[in-house]
Amino acid sequence: MEHRKIMALGKSSRVMSLPKEWLRMNRLNQGDTVTVQIQGDGSLIIHPTPDRGDEPKRIELIVSENERSESITRRIIGAFLDGYSIIVLSSEKIFTVDQQTAIRDIVRRLYMMVINSEAKRTELETLIDESKASVSSCVERMHLITYSMLRDTIESLRNWDADLVNSVISLEDDVDQLNYLVLRIIRSAAVKPSLANELGLSPLDCLDYQTLVNLIERAADRVINIAESLSQMIEEQLSLPAEAQAILVNAAEIAFDSYSKAVECYLRMDVEPTNSVIDRQDDIRKLYMEITPLPRFSEAHGAPVLTNIITIRENIMKISDIAADIAELTIDHAYKYKE
Repeated sequence: MEHRKIMALGKSSRVMSLPKEWLRMNRLNQGDTVTVQIQGDGSLIIHPTPDRGDEPKRIELIVSENERSESITRRIIGAFLDGYSIIVLSSEKIFTVDQQTAIRDIVRRLYMMVINSEAKRTELETLIDESKASVSSCVERMHLITYSMLRDTIESLRNWDADLVNSVISLEDDVDQLNYLVLRIIRSAAVKPSLANELGLSPLDCLDYQTLVNLIERAADRVINIAESLSQMIEEQLSLPAEAQAILVNAAEIAFDSYSKAVECYLRMDVEPTNSVIDRQDDIRKLYMEITPLPRFSEAHGAPVLTNIITIRENIMKISDIAADIAELTIDHAYKYKE
């Protein structure tokens, strides 16, 4: 950190010189424009003029001959989240079939495309411009897909609809795609103040949005667990005991409604309904306890049915917990604007 003196310019103006290294790093010269942003604590942030034709960030990942497809997938996701616009994968020999499949599968789940492909080299490019993105719109889309999955899962649980439950499972990639997109944008904004300024995001916004999308993604994962249990039971021609089914449907309706209200409260910054979301956890726990003496279900319907009851029950409870976490996040975030 260095200190700079404020000097007089005329009778009323005051000026301060800018560091040469900062000017050189941002390719700024005499006559160029910068943006000055006043922070809540009284400090200033100076942003270079956006859209200066910067070269896209590029990274090359070396893929070993025996590298597992899961490792390649994780590395591509990591590079994408860290803001790289061009990701080049180079193999020591040639890509195996599993490696090629992994690359193409993850490209479909990210906002990317293959722009060049050879036996030993593949080049990927992102399809997004972070400066034109809307974090709130992406989060809302992610939430709406997740909530549609929740609604369809309740219908499947109530009516034992195989087609509907399989359609729920098919939406998992859509949620993941939006999750990765939002995380990329807010991570880029967190390290690039000019982008954060364009998007209207403070550092605290970035932190809270990251927490929110992680919670929404966890809720989607929980509903996929429920859907997979239902799909397995339908395929194996198993059925839930009527008593357990009624309780699970009731608990799911409460938990899923709480989740929806919690996210909507966050998006609207409406604190008032959040306490009711948190309080409804007690209703879920009462229903949870009603089917906790599970051996009676096992004796009448067998271990496979008991296992699936437990899976569905636990995931419904976890979605209720996630709803409460989102409600608490809304309360914490809302008071930021009242400082």
